[in-house]
Amino acid sequence: MTRTTKLAFLLLPVATLWGCGEGFSDLRTFVKDSDKSVTRKIDPLPQVKPFAPFAYEGFDLPDPFKPRKLAVKQNEGAGGGLAPDLNRRKEPLEAFPLEQLKMVGTLTQLGSTYALVKADKTLYRVKKGNYLGQNFGLITEINDTEVKLKEIVQDTAGDWTERQSVLPLLEGTGR
Repeated sequence: MTRTTKLAFLLLPVATLWGCGEGFSDLRTFVKDSDKSVTRKIDPLPQVKPFAPFAYEGFDLPDPFKPRKLAVKQNEGAGGGLAPDLNRRKEPLEAFPLEQLKMVGTLTQLGSTYALVKADKTLYRVKKGNYLGQNFGLITEINDTEVKLKEIVQDTAGDWTERQSVLPLLEGTGR
């Protein structure tokens, strides 16, 4: 490549751009004229309203953002109300929420009726008096279609209450 060719390659883009710049004079005129016809009116700022303070008077109420402990109150003795036995040894099915447990059948041996409960691919045999679920659920009745239990749960005030729950027979699983 000769020196003249190199110079031609360098000057060609500059000449091209130089020629393009001359054709935009009508565009520049349009932009100047359209800018003059626009009126610039800015709306005034809105009036600032004075702040009215609010006096909160609920300091003696329980704090809704503070978690409550699931513990028995110290001042409640033997006759102080309903509470679960926290010192009792937990049974295997108390590790599962009641929604994850499935009753798959019943079994009768020597006059006692047992429920067959499936939890996490394992089959358990339970009877009246056993515990199910994470809410201290005591089995009160077993029949061919369901397991009835009495759960002890804590309400929003921190008091223990009983509720009845049912674990129905899982129909048509074939597994």
